[in-house]
Amino acid sequence: MKTTLSLHRLKLVLVLIFAYGFAFTATAQNYYPADVGNTWVLENTDIQERRIYSLEAPDTSEDPEVITLKIEIEEIDTGDIVDTDKYFLTVGSEDIKLHRTVLEEGAFGIITTSFPTPATFFPLTLMLGEQWRIHTDAVKLSILPLLSGKSTTNLEVVRFEDLETPAGTFRNCAKVKLALEFSAGFTSLTSTTYQWLAPDVGPVQYQNSDGEIFQLVSFELLTVPDAPDTTEEDMMPEQPTEEDPMSEMPSEPAEPSEEETMPEPVPYDVTGDGVVNILDLTFVASHFGESDPEADVNSDGIVNILDLVLVAQNFSR
Repeated sequence: MKTTLSLHRLKLVLVLIFAYGFAFTATAQNYYPADVGNTWVLENTDIQERRIYSLEAPDTSEDPEVITLKIEIEEIDTGDIVDTDKYFLTVGSEDIKLHRTVLEEGAFGIITTSFPTPATFFPLTLMLGEQWRIHTDAVKLSILPLLSGKSTTNLEVVRFEDLETPAGTFRNCAKVKLALEFSAGFTSLTSTTYQWLAPDVGPVQYQNSDGEIFQLVSFELLTVPDAPDTTEEDMMPEQPTEEDPMSEMPSEPAEPSEEETMPEPVPYDVTGDGVVNILDLTFVASHFGESDPEADVNSDGIVNILDLVLVAQNFSR
């Protein structure tokens, strides 16, 4: 008996393949804007510290393409800088490459790390489950200059989620796990930290190895992320006008016209931008396996492949 596949079933199969392909993929956005002059300030008010990220021009003119990511830890009360780490980077079309680091590590003194072959610091576009490694055998300690050490950091994108910070709410943030292994002579240490990156914004949250959370309080980007257009006229308050005294008399409220009525919400438009597209599919995919009602478009109590299929089937034409 010959079995034929109907056009409807074929379309459903294609949609399933399409939806599954995007189920664990973030939108193609830059998760670490790397323009010189960009700054991010994160704070932990419980321990009265802030982390200041800044991208600066190279210290020397030896390689004009190398920029410096400087991360300073500052005491909020005193304004004293208690720790400074520097990462020397180049920015490509697909990722940021790491050439060298100079880190202040307390009892270990200044740790200098070189990468003869530049390592991937961060891909510009991130996907759930993506993994990469930063490894070098060229680690030098200022307190033991003749001793060479090894350092390996395994990085993985473990989650996409929305974050509320003092600087605002950021959608589809990539949570990156950084597992460090360091050894030099008889000394070794391991640590696990987490960095959250928002698309087209960069670092918005950080968790150190002690579990302390730093959240974004302010940032300045050379290239500003897209925002709703506003004009000076929009921002000016309405000025009172002279009216006929009779106009102050109460009157029956007028029925709203068709133009004044609010447009009906678009089914499956979970982002609320009036169109069903890849952004809606990505939002649902970022909550895969959860019970988030905003992403559970079929309201069955779980965000799964059925929700992805419904969104993909209803893409705006």
